[in-house]
Formats: sequence, C-alpha cells, structure tokens
Amino acid sequence: MNQLVYDIRNSRYINLTGRCTLRCQFCPKHNGSTEVHQYQLKLDHQPKAEEIIPLLEDVTQFEEIVFCGYGEPTLNLDALLGIAQHVKQQGGRTRLNTDGLGNLFHRRDILPELGQCIDSVSISLNAQNEAVYQRHCQPKLKGSYQAVREFVARAPRYISTVCASAIDGLDGVDINACQQICDDAGVEFKHRKLDVVG
Repeated sequence: MNQLVYDIRNSRYINLTGRCTLRCQFCPKHNGSTEVHQYQLKLDHQPKAEEIIPLLEDVTQFEEIVFCGYGEPTLNLDALLGIAQHVKQQGGRTRLNTDGLGNLFHRRDILPELGQCIDSVSISLNAQNEAVYQRHCQPKLKGSYQAVREFVARAPRYISTVCASAIDGLDGVDINACQQICDDAGVEFKHRKLDVVG
C-alpha cells in the first residue's frame, strides 16, 4: 500500500517520491525506518499528479498542502507542478520542503515555475560550510553545497515565504553561522532539533 498523502496537524502532506539527491546520515530511512509519525512512506513507484489529486479532497480545509515525503519532491517535478497548480486553482495554500538541489539536478532554474504555484518553501541548508555538509548529507551530485546556497539566495525572488533550516545536535554544525547565512540572504532561519521529524 502506497501512502501518497498523509496528515500532520492541520496540513495534508504529499509523498511524491522515494528518490533523493542526498544520503543524509540523520535521515530515518538510512537508519532502517520508512515511517513518519504513524505513516509508512515507502513507495514502489513514482506517482503522477492524476493519482494524487483525487486524494486531496477539499484543499481549503487544510492550513497548507505540503510537498514532503520520503524523498526530494523536486525529483518528481512534473507531478509537483501539476498538483500545486490544482491546489492553487482550488484556493489552497502550498508549501515545498526541499533540499534545494532542484536546479542542480534538472540543470536549469526551476524557481520561476515553482514561483507560479508554491506559496512557501523550506530549504534544508543543514551546514555552514561545504565540509560539514559533505560529512552529514553525503550528496550524490558535485557542487551540491554551492547549489543549495544559490537556491537559498535566489528563492525569495520567486516565492514570498522562504526559510532555510539546520539541525542542532549534528557534530560540527554551527547554528549561529547558519542563521547568519539566512540573514544575509534575507530568508527566515528555522532552528531544528535532531530526531524531531514533522
């Protein structure tokens, strides 16, 4: 059974892909778990927009429709954009949780497209420099840290609410330095705690 949508508090979450551009050592799926809250999020295929849209029901009942499952949502970009456009047409609000590597992966700037249908974005910055990022996130693509920094800096041009996060409790992560990066980019900083998901 594929859990394509799931609810946390007053938001409906969309589980769009199991694929990811990172192998974060703190991610539960690399520690043998495919569960968030009580939901089993392992997928056996990458769903299309038409599979998910009927499951959303009345999107205005929810605070937001959130793209955040057990992989990186921008890796299933066509479905993400199709669903987000539907949500906006129905009067709902959309949020994207991302590792900020969508531009690097797709080899083009996807922010103008996201800006047409995403109200807010939360980006996993995770580290104040490349060495710490490499150690904890183990990116599969070269230039990932520079790409996420550029994504954080560019996102406010297209999306009205932008925040970037780092996790307190990871060895070597300097929370104050991460906060400064966000201040310099003009985005909100989200101070997360290790092992607190959702």
